[in-house]
Amino acid sequence: MPYITALRPRQWTKNLVVFAAPLFAFSINVHTILGSLLAFILFCCASSGFYLINDIADVESDRQHPVKCKRPIAAGLVSIRLALVMALVLLGGALSIGWWQSWALGATITVYAALQVAYNLRLKRMVILDIGAIATGFVLRAYAGAAATGIILSPWFQLCNAMLALFLAIEKRKAELRLAQIKGAKPRSVLKRYSLPLLSRMENVVTTGTVVTYALWSSGPVVRGASTSWMLLTLPFVLYGIFRYQLLSDPQEIANYIEGDIEQGGRSERPEEVLLKDKAILVTVAGWIVTCFFIIWLKNKGWIE
Repeated sequence: MPYITALRPRQWTKNLVVFAAPLFAFSINVHTILGSLLAFILFCCASSGFYLINDIADVESDRQHPVKCKRPIAAGLVSIRLALVMALVLLGGALSIGWWQSWALGATITVYAALQVAYNLRLKRMVILDIGAIATGFVLRAYAGAAATGIILSPWFQLCNAMLALFLAIEKRKAELRLAQIKGAKPRSVLKRYSLPLLSRMENVVTTGTVVTYALWSSGPVVRGASTSWMLLTLPFVLYGIFRYQLLSDPQEIANYIEGDIEQGGRSERPEEVLLKDKAILVTVAGWIVTCFFIIWLKNKGWIE
């Protein structure tokens, strides 16, 4: 089990972003589903490879972290040498299959790999750029879904995806900073340059950008967005999901979580935990997906425009 845990399978939920391209393009068929599934598997392999490399590089600092000290490599359950071999096999396989499938998919995975190398070596210690690097990883996942299926992404979808990615990255740093303050642990070097007021101001900017760009995309063909303006019905799910995520990263909520007063608070340091364990977020995502598919079905039947 430590070897599987070291791959961080829970974080594979981030790679579900590759399915956004066919969903937002209203192109749901066998070809797009299989293409997106391949992109999902390849990104799981590539991301797990870099999680291993990251854990190897940060093994000493992780041992000082209240949560990360339990990771298999930091805990000594998986040797550094074996973890390195696993990482090389996963990365090599993802890159090889990606280029074999299509140059666009191979190029996207290659850019993602280059970004992760830069992040591990330098960017994660550079204030603001570290957030940009995390967000770019989400954007590349969406491009991988488009590259694997041949779908052309809407400009509003690309902007919305970028804003949402920045939002998640900022929330991650915000929760990490507050958790380090509460636990009294030594924070990673880049967190020393951040403050909660600064991150809150950054959060306000990207939250507004996320909501506005999604609303414009869902407004329909009149603004070169979705193929039907009925997608505006999904806007309430997006609003609630964003507000719920902000609640979970609120400093007081994190403090309550640490003290054991509530069950869900403070998990926004790890987005995959929020998606998998917060019932409200799960219901919201499910409601958004069901509504999207219902609108697509109605449009395909010709009952709505």
